[in-house]
Amino acid sequence: MRARVFLLILMIMAVAPLAVYAEPTSPIEKLDHISDEALLMVKLHRYEDAKKMLAHFSDQFLELAGKGKPFTMDELRIITVAHNGAVQAASSPDMTHEKRINEVTKFRLVIDAISSTHQPLWAEMEGPIMTVFGDLKKAAYIGDNQNFHSNLNSFLSLYQVIYPSMKIDVTPERIQKLDAKVSFIDHYRPKVLSEASGQKELDALQADLQTIFDDMTEDEADPSLWWVIISTGSIIILTLSYVGWRKYKGDREMLKNRQKERKN
Repeated sequence: MRARVFLLILMIMAVAPLAVYAEPTSPIEKLDHISDEALLMVKLHRYEDAKKMLAHFSDQFLELAGKGKPFTMDELRIITVAHNGAVQAASSPDMTHEKRINEVTKFRLVIDAISSTHQPLWAEMEGPIMTVFGDLKKAAYIGDNQNFHSNLNSFLSLYQVIYPSMKIDVTPERIQKLDAKVSFIDHYRPKVLSEASGQKELDALQADLQTIFDDMTEDEADPSLWWVIISTGSIIILTLSYVGWRKYKGDREMLKNRQKERKN
């Protein structure tokens, strides 16, 4: 009977940490959800609905900021600029669908970078960005002018989508160095295409980009997951300790009984 009670206590202990960490959705998570909905509406060509979601975001964001949410000045500026771009994308009658998606995706990635506690969504862009960059490097090395310019334009388009959210997660010094390299390659395209020194700039930029992505995509377990692992491990230790104690107690009782029998 006591063993069953003890096991029941262990089960309660196992569930308790999960209950403690199952907190209600936070205000910043709600903003993240609204930005995601706005992007979905744009993807579905439902621009009016996207405008409504973005207006709702603005109301919620102002309310949150008014309550003293600790946004830094840089974060406030980045969010404001990205939100204005998203509103313009949802409202403009002349903007292409692809451009609309890029602008609202930029906004979506910024809000995710603000709300995310581990790997941000913009880091998931590593694949397409590094693939396009590899193609433009190859074109530069073989002197393929047309493909070089085409791939560089594609790279710059993707880079501009993630650039605001990168500024939230990456130190200003690294961002400045990265941006300087990107600007050099864009402004001195003929030199990059024709000269060895220019192509070395491509190698340096590729290395910097890869390092940033690697830093952001290192495996990080969710803190709540670590808590569950630690709690579960503690429970296993307690269970084994209890079983060992029961075995020890049983052995002592058996030894006492044998000693009594010998005396009799």
